[in-house]
Amino acid sequence: MDHHHIAAISLAGTCLDVVGSLYLAYDLLGGEHGPLRLLTRAVTYSVVFGIGYGIGLGLIFGLVAGAATGITVAIELQRAAHHQDHYPLRWEAFFSGIRGLGFAVGLAPVAGVEYAAVFGMLMMGGQTIAYARGIRPGMDYSARRRPRLTLRQLWSGIERAIGAIAAGLICSALIHPVGHDDWLFALHIGVTSGLTTTIGITFNPFIEYYADNLPERRMGVIGIALILIGFSLQSLQYWLALFDVRIA
Repeated sequence: MDHHHIAAISLAGTCLDVVGSLYLAYDLLGGEHGPLRLLTRAVTYSVVFGIGYGIGLGLIFGLVAGAATGITVAIELQRAAHHQDHYPLRWEAFFSGIRGLGFAVGLAPVAGVEYAAVFGMLMMGGQTIAYARGIRPGMDYSARRRPRLTLRQLWSGIERAIGAIAAGLICSALIHPVGHDDWLFALHIGVTSGLTTTIGITFNPFIEYYADNLPERRMGVIGIALILIGFSLQSLQYWLALFDVRIA
């Protein structure tokens, strides 16, 4: 196992410990009128996008890009849940920049720093253009106890896949990805991005419903579970050392 993966797993465990502690401190954070509903969204979306990105492009990419996407999407959907208008375009461009940075940092170990930097900037520009066209996380917002995917949301996922493929091909024309075939790597990024986005959109209503209707006692149970999972992930490095598992 690579030592970078060990560090990433330990860091994820620390983050889960912090989040679990916040869930247990629900009352101290102001209950249903405090920031915990936003935190619930941020954690859930980070996990959903992180798993999708991680399966397609590796653990480090899943952690970084998943967190960047999950947090920004949660902020925007929190506003939609309160029936407020979407953020101004300058703020949406800022959110696009955070997600582009997350993609760049996650891709750097896989494709090289130069390729990742150009790809992140292209993704930021493409997402900002999508915002200007009315394509945003809060589009066709709904909060219900079952998944839902509208035709507009489906097309937005397809467009994201095509945009990511195009960005990958542009990067490949300028800078070849380290250790990858140009076309296949661009296709890999595009399919992963588009499919993960579509799955995330499909489960949006389900996540939104429970973010605003989760009972307080269940918040505490989730907090304890997160702390236990975080502790397990943090202890992995010590178990590997105990059993003399070689780390690359």
